[in-house]
Amino acid sequence: MESLREGMLVGLGNPLLDISAVVEKDLLNKYDMQPNNAILAEEKHMPIYKELIEKYQAEYIAGGSVQNSLRVAQWILQRPGTAVFFGCVGQDEYARILEERATSNGVNVQYQRSTTSPTGTCAVLVTGTQRSLCANLAAANDFTPEHLQSPANQAYLKGAQYFYVSGFFFTVSFESALSVAKEAAATGRMFMMNLSAPFVPQFYKSNLEEIFPYVDVLFGNETEAIALAKEFNYGTEDLREIGRRIAALPKENGKRKRIVIITQGCDPVLLIESGTEQIREFSVQKLAPEEMVDTNGAGDAFVGGFLAQLLQGRTVDVCIKCGIWSAREIIQRSGCTFEGKPSFKADN
Repeated sequence: MESLREGMLVGLGNPLLDISAVVEKDLLNKYDMQPNNAILAEEKHMPIYKELIEKYQAEYIAGGSVQNSLRVAQWILQRPGTAVFFGCVGQDEYARILEERATSNGVNVQYQRSTTSPTGTCAVLVTGTQRSLCANLAAANDFTPEHLQSPANQAYLKGAQYFYVSGFFFTVSFESALSVAKEAAATGRMFMMNLSAPFVPQFYKSNLEEIFPYVDVLFGNETEAIALAKEFNYGTEDLREIGRRIAALPKENGKRKRIVIITQGCDPVLLIESGTEQIREFSVQKLAPEEMVDTNGAGDAFVGGFLAQLLQGRTVDVCIKCGIWSAREIIQRSGCTFEGKPSFKADN
């Protein structure tokens, strides 16, 4: 196992500035949104961003699923530049804020910059401890495979040992995600993916079918796993069986087992590995209601914690335990934010 170094991990995703506010459930109903869900903005959702800013005490938080995971991983690793992030932003103040926040967290951001679209935003509606996301991708939609072809970015891709992509990114540049996945499999490097939201298997089933042979580690929560099972006609909502079916799908790099990780909020995290019947559970310590601020970024933080330990050569058990710890930390704060030195120990 090589030691920790710059550029070990490359992530591709949609950099978004979160506009986060505590709201009443009436606002979710007004915009036809569901608690603990993530959607892409349609025309009817466009006024929500201005409404959050003008009528609520909205916060601006660096966001975008993959970028969040890399920020958390960098916080835990405490070694700047270990992670490189690709995504597209505009040429505006929101882009400046995003870059400043991500860079200050240690992420090496290599943004493509759109000349025609503003930086993407994500409305985060917090009701109690639940969150509902509505993403207006804007400039994030303008990412092109050509951005990865520059000599500097090719050097980052060639130097990385680990790759992480969100299902959200399929809406933007599936071609880029697939090319990275194929290259990783061909060179024995690790490619990881997140299902991200129920709409991904619902509307991008063919993309999932095409990329799954190259996926070494798949993350998803219970609603995403059930949505996938429905689209793939598994005929079950049993998460263990769904995990088994995904783990057993054809795999290009047969030298490495496929790992499927399904999170269930405060219920145990499920670990399913191809080639074994055993399904393992990792308990999640529940927070008291007064300790919970909001769940925005909890899934991203789980992946960030997992990645931080993976890059250090830890076992899958330690990776998952750090993921659970990271999610727990982020739930106690507003948005995907953190401060101070991380206190996770491998024997926690």
